[in-house]
Amino acid sequence: MFLKELKIFKAHGSQYIRDLTNVDLHALFRGRPEISGGITMEDALELEKLCPAGAITSSPEMALDMGKCLFCKECQFAKPDVIKFTNDYKTAVTRRDDLIIRAGDTGRLPFRHAEVRREVKRLFGRALKLRQVSAGGDNSCEMELNAAGNVNFDMGRFGIEFLASPRHCDGIVVTGPVSQNMAEALQICYDATPSPKIIILAGTDAISGGLFADNEAINRLFINNNTIDLYVPGNPIHPLTFINGILNLISKEPLKKDI
Repeated sequence: MFLKELKIFKAHGSQYIRDLTNVDLHALFRGRPEISGGITMEDALELEKLCPAGAITSSPEMALDMGKCLFCKECQFAKPDVIKFTNDYKTAVTRRDDLIIRAGDTGRLPFRHAEVRREVKRLFGRALKLRQVSAGGDNSCEMELNAAGNVNFDMGRFGIEFLASPRHCDGIVVTGPVSQNMAEALQICYDATPSPKIIILAGTDAISGGLFADNEAINRLFINNNTIDLYVPGNPIHPLTFINGILNLISKEPLKKDI
């Protein structure tokens, strides 16, 4: 029996991704979008009208807001010659405006290390404990956050973990658009987290409200009244996007050897 299990383990190979900063995802992965610099106003207007989330604007210039994007790829299906989604998963940023992709942009999104608060890098570089709050989420981003700690991604090897009590945490990760029913609970959770503390918005709903942004059942006061340390786009987010974003935030490099 023991030999049989060893054969199975050998056949499966490595059960985790050794280097999370250098992964070649499938070409079908919907990561950072690129817009052709030669896009016409006619195309831009058509795509603006097509986008169900209002993530695409044609004026004053053609742009796509990854903080609103549902990553449905309807724009690419309609105009594959002017817009496409790459498999670039390193899209977490510290500034909300950096999630806006303009025509002709082809490089990776900037991560502004200089704007990260000093205490974040100084205190959380060795370990980061987080409390996840589903503020009206649909459980998609929540499941991806769970996956970030599984055997494949194993973010725990970097000292990054989710805990049950905010009193033992260094910050909170918000998913969902923040419903009226969760607004007070979110504030209570944040207040219970000791300072200094960080706020991470994970997913389109958390960053902008998504499809629910204008719904009367949504209360975005917490998001609007607090400083956000990290924006992780996606609908849902990908574990690699989340982990790489946090590693950038605390300036901790992934291990280069097996553990």
